[in-house]
Amino acid sequence: MGKCEQCIVRQLNSLKSLNKDELIRISACKTSRTIKKGEVIFDEGEHINGVFCISDGVCKVSKMSSNGRDQIIHLVKKGDILGERSLISDEAANLKATAINDMEVCFIPRDEIIKDLAKNPEFSMNILKDLASSLKIADNFIVDMAQKTVKQRLAEMLLNLNDKFGTNRDHVLDIHLSREDIANIIGTATESAIRLLSEFKKEKMILLKGKNITLIDIPKLNKIAQGF
Repeated sequence: MGKCEQCIVRQLNSLKSLNKDELIRISACKTSRTIKKGEVIFDEGEHINGVFCISDGVCKVSKMSSNGRDQIIHLVKKGDILGERSLISDEAANLKATAINDMEVCFIPRDEIIKDLAKNPEFSMNILKDLASSLKIADNFIVDMAQKTVKQRLAEMLLNLNDKFGTNRDHVLDIHLSREDIANIIGTATESAIRLLSEFKKEKMILLKGKNITLIDIPKLNKIAQGF
């Protein structure tokens, strides 16, 4: 994998505020990894001791609930940084990260990032903004789980996937999730997620072909997500 100072991916995250010398130093100490689909990047309770910069691919970040099911909190894609919270708090990871498809990631050791946080105020501010954004997502997630029906949550999830990942040339969502992953995002049993997807298909809001999902009636999905 290339040098940090020449990497286009860094323009998508907080690393963009590091100067050339800082990037050259990070580039010298980072390690690059290919992570296969289904592989765990880090687990709950693990000390990460650094951050991961996602060069390619998507992973799910989840927490094991008391009933033994993984609750997916959010999806992390190319350009995102993973592990900032453990970096700042110096605590073990509170969540688990698992590759949804084959990934390329760069691991940057904690000590190197801490040096930059101490010296570069713009970089520190960008990390704080990322953490604030994560907190906002967590707040919305808590409210949705408490107040929205599973049907509303499914509609909202499909719209969020459309916003975050876009579509390919055939207008299919540019991310492939298993039915189990979809269920674990909206907090329901896999059978319920399958039934609701079939219902959305019957009502001509989506098209389904294996893991391919096409949104064909976004206004109607919006109405359902808002509780109308």
